[in-house]
Amino acid sequence: MLEAELAFAHEIADRAAEIALPVFRGGAEVRLKADRTPVTEADLMIEDMIRQAVGERFPADAVLGEEAGLRGSAPRTWIVDPIDGTKNFAAGIQVWASLLALRIDQDVVLGMASAPALGERYEAVRGRGARLNGKPIHVSQTDSLDDAAICFGDPDNVATGPLREPFLELLGRASRGRGFGDFWGHLLVARGSMDAMLEPSLSVWDYSALVPIVEEAGGRITQLEGSPLAHGGSALTTNGYLHDDITARFAR
Repeated sequence: MLEAELAFAHEIADRAAEIALPVFRGGAEVRLKADRTPVTEADLMIEDMIRQAVGERFPADAVLGEEAGLRGSAPRTWIVDPIDGTKNFAAGIQVWASLLALRIDQDVVLGMASAPALGERYEAVRGRGARLNGKPIHVSQTDSLDDAAICFGDPDNVATGPLREPFLELLGRASRGRGFGDFWGHLLVARGSMDAMLEPSLSVWDYSALVPIVEEAGGRITQLEGSPLAHGGSALTTNGYLHDDITARFAR
């Protein structure tokens, strides 16, 4: 099931890397979009390539991308973040990835996160487990916050306002806290290197590819207070054992 789609996702990841790596190594030119988020020529080129490839291979499918929005209306939608971690990309930091997901109706059934500068490619298809560079990955078995390693995105966004108290309480309980933003923090949880990752705001193209990878690795991903993920909402990825404890803190 979904063999052709998974092979297609790998082809897309290869082609995206061929576009992105020379730009990354040569120094990316950055401009700000209307929403004040950064974009590079690699973002635009990769999304254009993916839209064209989907149109050729799966012409009935829709495409939803960060740069050009939704094209088409169909039960099957490919969701694209051409460069997740654009600020890292532009700064010469290797932590960035091209994200691709396939959503059928409301269920994301395939996720691919290709981070070529790190030499890491994560993939998952529903019911078939999650893999890193072809090898199965699994979440940790840490079941106490006292022993947990917690990662988070921009601390300015989680250490202010209503999130401040539960966030600082959580870090105070945890064994250690580290700032690993963007896709990588969530996938560090999926592969068992960290136990939880939290972010106050993600778009649908930021999290869609991560969902099947995290869940097929045995983890859970919801909003901070435990509700389903939503465009522009928060995100909490855990190994599953810690999930209810953490969501209860933010639900207050």
